[in-house]
Amino acid sequence: MFHSSSPLLVLLTICSIVRSSLGFSLVTRSDYHVGNIYGRRDGIVLAAASQHSEGGASSATTGVDPMQVITGPKLPPIPPMSKRLFLVRHGAVINPGGDRPVYYGAMDVSLSPLGEWEAQAAAQYLQQFDLQHVAASPLSRAIYGAQQVLERQKTTTRSASSLETTSSLMIHAGWKELDRGSWCGKTQEEIGAEAMAAFDACDESNTPDGGESYPALKERVLQARDELLESMDSGRASALVSHLQVTRCMLSDALGVPTRQMSQLPIATASVTCIDYDSVSGIQTVHFQSFKPNVGLKQSRDEAN
Repeated sequence: MFHSSSPLLVLLTICSIVRSSLGFSLVTRSDYHVGNIYGRRDGIVLAAASQHSEGGASSATTGVDPMQVITGPKLPPIPPMSKRLFLVRHGAVINPGGDRPVYYGAMDVSLSPLGEWEAQAAAQYLQQFDLQHVAASPLSRAIYGAQQVLERQKTTTRSASSLETTSSLMIHAGWKELDRGSWCGKTQEEIGAEAMAAFDACDESNTPDGGESYPALKERVLQARDELLESMDSGRASALVSHLQVTRCMLSDALGVPTRQMSQLPIATASVTCIDYDSVSGIQTVHFQSFKPNVGLKQSRDEAN
């Protein structure tokens, strides 16, 4: 089991952070672009921006060049007793409210064409890694991204054992997005700022009818995460394609961010977050958060979720 103990809110950007029972310590600096650095607190870098790879201007309206090589943050080898997870958020969706952005949560909404291209870019970035498993939420927007990852794994020269382990997707209901219940189909204004703030602060009495709270979500997500880690061999990596709130659950656990504050963690559409899990000590090492390959696509509109 992996436990969280620190009360600090950390929005990780240019530093790789190891979290143990003694708190945080800065361990490395990565060579990639970060924007909008706001300041420091307790030695930890705070920011609200996602990380992007080097690439062209974000103005393209066509798909991803399959021959484009995508580089990203530098990663050390996986320690012999650790397991590495690449947490991928799905691409941009077609909001069911159209020009009236509404919350949709666990509804099975479709990716937009831009969202499909974003998912392809994330998969293309992950192609360089030898993945033991490719896992996904049961919602179609996540399955599409996971299928893109899996297809690129199969076209890369791997050992016979690696090809066998990545022959099919691992789908788990525990990675489904937060169920917004009766708030689905409503805008933030219709829900109310006070109600939303109370929900984000984990006031479970303010959970929408038929929906779930952040603590309930986090419990099922971490259980599913532990099952995935249990299925992995030490020294190996796997990819999980899921959702905004699901990724926040795992990232906040790794950073020791309280559940009531995890809604402040920025996770861009089709971005990748990388965490190592030491199976002996229980230490979780966050190498980077919300890295989004820049392949010249338009910026997505990430509104109600």
